[in-house]
Amino acid sequence: MKKVTVYTDGACSGNPGPGGWGAILMYGDARREMSGYEGATTNNRMELTAAIEALGALREPCEVDLYTDSSYMAHAFLRGWLVNWQRNGWLTAGKKPVENRDLWETLIELTNRHRVNFHVVRGHSSNKLNNRCDALATGAIKANKK
Repeated sequence: MKKVTVYTDGACSGNPGPGGWGAILMYGDARREMSGYEGATTNNRMELTAAIEALGALREPCEVDLYTDSSYMAHAFLRGWLVNWQRNGWLTAGKKPVENRDLWETLIELTNRHRVNFHVVRGHSSNKLNNRCDALATGAIKANKK
């Protein structure tokens, strides 16, 4: 399996509001930057979308180190929240419907295709690649503001 490093970030201007996502995929010396925009969304949806778009861009199953500043996304995998949500019929521990189920289901499919290791990085700190993803996400919002 190819080893790929991925950085992702999502942003929202207001929450909810216009949103953007950014991702950087790295394999060997190759590097690809991606970004996108949604007119009405939330920050969490953009965080999940960034990972979905990045993993979906991989043409074959890969071993992926995915770096994110979204503890919401990473902890869902690392702390078993997703397993519990599915076992409970997509209800949280508080018996409320899990938000963003559509995106979670897509992300689960992609993480089943690839071998993904999630890593949480501190947002808006000295991590150059995370900061670049933030710039891609916020840039997508700025480019689409009317």
